[in-house]
Amino acid sequence: MRVTALPAPEQLRIRRLGPPEHVSPLRQSGTLFLEDDYRILVASDTRELTLREDGAQIGFEPAGPRERVFFDPSGTRCGIVTCGGLCPGINDVIRSIVLTLWHQYRIRHIVGFRHGYSGLIEHNGEVPMALTPAAVHNIHETGGTMLGTSRGPQETGDMVDTLVRRRISILFAIGGNGTLKGASALADEIARRGVAISVIGIPKTIDNDLIWIERSFGFATAVNEATRSIVAAHTEAHDAQNGIGLVKLMGRLSGFIAAYATLADASVNYCLIPEVPFSLEGPTGLLQSLEQRLENRHHAVIVIDEAQLLAETGALETIRLLLNFETDAQPNLTLLLVGQTSLLPAIALNVLILEKFNDGLSHCEASGSHS
Repeated sequence: MRVTALPAPEQLRIRRLGPPEHVSPLRQSGTLFLEDDYRILVASDTRELTLREDGAQIGFEPAGPRERVFFDPSGTRCGIVTCGGLCPGINDVIRSIVLTLWHQYRIRHIVGFRHGYSGLIEHNGEVPMALTPAAVHNIHETGGTMLGTSRGPQETGDMVDTLVRRRISILFAIGGNGTLKGASALADEIARRGVAISVIGIPKTIDNDLIWIERSFGFATAVNEATRSIVAAHTEAHDAQNGIGLVKLMGRLSGFIAAYATLADASVNYCLIPEVPFSLEGPTGLLQSLEQRLENRHHAVIVIDEAQLLAETGALETIRLLLNFETDAQPNLTLLLVGQTSLLPAIALNVLILEKFNDGLSHCEASGSHS
């Protein structure tokens, strides 16, 4: 079994702006505070502990309330920005941040920067949105992000200039890899200038591909939506002679959505994820097993993670091989596509299917959804 290498202590160290000199407003609420020296161990078993020669115990600094804080809440100004692709739960996160800052920390100056990091560039003309409990009271009932989003880098120095000009004390950046790289660049530039601004990165991914994180927000919704597609694929495949329901799910380079959706629906016969290698051909290969399945049960449901399409044979060749089995009767194919961000576009799949099966094609599509 592969054991993930532990991070170095310096990788887990969080930079501090200075000593916390202000009493937290949460003291009056009877909140249980965390001690600064408390840590959550990274290692989960003795095998991981043996990876460090010095035997040191590496731990994360836990999130949670502290008895004393660095910023004086009465003069603190906070900003929130959302970047990259949409994900279920972004509005919930915005709402939770605003309500926590307003009601628990009594911070009254909260703004949302519009359309990603672009909103932090003054000459772009994006006016920040004032965020209050009234402004966010029902945004969790709608998808997307109330602040809008955008992709692509912006000039780091110009963004820091905006934060300084607007006297922002804390910036919450909600996004994926690119967003958090940008947040790291902002923190580095802020540290170089020696200004007191805190940058908080909130990872956004439906793929759940964050090591040491049990579940990222949006993942549960993605699994639920994927399960609905699997149910539809099974119905189509079952009602067709030698029908195959092929469900392609998002996941980037991990198979969490595919694996969890498969566990949630026992009608899946094959689940192909990048973490588990498999053979297409040969006596123990997928194609041989699929052929036997069709001979015995006359239908099958396959769930495939988008990353698994990057097999050594190539994405298109993988699908061609997957369809190139021999049966007494030409199978119909039920194809459900969830998401459009795979390296294998939906149209390519459709063309391959039409090339293989000119007759009896059953096509049920759920494309375009980011779950």
